[in-house]
Amino acid sequence: MKSIKPITALIALLGASSAMAANLTIPMAFEYLALDGKKVEGSLFNHKSDLELSQGTHKIAIRYHDMVQDDFSDSESFVKSSPFIVTLAVDGDYDYRLQPAEGEIIKKPKAFAKSPAVVISRVDGGVVNYKVAQTDITEDSFVSKLFNGNSGQDIETAAAAATGAGVAAQASAPVPQAGAVEAVTLPATLPTNPSASDADHAQQMLQYWWLHADDKTRKEFMSWAIKQL
Repeated sequence: MKSIKPITALIALLGASSAMAANLTIPMAFEYLALDGKKVEGSLFNHKSDLELSQGTHKIAIRYHDMVQDDFSDSESFVKSSPFIVTLAVDGDYDYRLQPAEGEIIKKPKAFAKSPAVVISRVDGGVVNYKVAQTDITEDSFVSKLFNGNSGQDIETAAAAATGAGVAAQASAPVPQAGAVEAVTLPATLPTNPSASDADHAQQMLQYWWLHADDKTRKEFMSWAIKQL
């Protein structure tokens, strides 16, 4: 009976090792969008830096998304890249790391966002079999979402489609939205004499969206606002 214990322990050990998965880690300035055709849940307030990967080849949609110093004021604004698709061949229980090709510090975030160059390495220094493909998937600006309702595309849905089986990494057409973006409904007519509380709330909302908008969205909004004068 004593001889059974080592065999049982060995079987348990082999079973545990086979259940283990590889892991891909990304910096705070990057975010997962999709893995093998499925969205990856995450948010700015709950950054997902690690992704477990089983054995085999995976397609992962990632984008650069960081807050940078604004060129027009002392405040900060967000800069985002289009998703890029990482095709990674996992052949062992390894820890992978994604980093900007230029180093940990991105010196020109806006230029980097136009064509993010990244490298993937293994913590143990082993060879990594991967490739990176840029896409032209774009996300509708806040102004477009505000006035066009749900007609824009959902960036996560588009990224999921780009990582699906048999789908090329380069996306050439927008993917219809699946309702993940919450629409803002405007009243048919605006009040001619809004109350002080309404005006204060509107001002706070404008300040909030301005601080969280990128340069393109700000220019679109300014162009629209000037036409309303």
